[in-house]
Amino acid sequence: QVQLVESGGGLVQAGGSLRLSCVVSGRTFSSGYMGWFRQAPGKEREFVARISWSGLSTFYAASVKGRFTISRDNPKNTVYLQMNSLKSEDTAVYYCNDHPPSSSWGQGTQVTVSS
Repeated sequence: QVQLVESGGGLVQAGGSLRLSCVVSGRTFSSGYMGWFRQAPGKEREFVARISWSGLSTFYAASVKGRFTISRDNPKNTVYLQMNSLKSEDTAVYYCNDHPPSSSWGQGTQVTVSS
């Protein structure tokens, strides 16, 4: 059974930082792209960032570019999202998944940024 377990969220003041982690189990770590997504209250889930298997290719949503950094550790089956200069509009539940995403989602991790 494939499991995606996100962690590292929390409450942080605007301008602060958080580092999210996502451990993938139950299958071989994707040899393709992995991504981070988020869903704010009352909004659709949206793309945040993606990273190639090698880590050499990354792409970010315009809203987070320059503030967030995605990385991965393949031997640990883990993807990370370093989030700096957080803003109130970054408040959301954050998820990891393949990119393009599969139908299996984890429980996500809540990030709340207070202004």
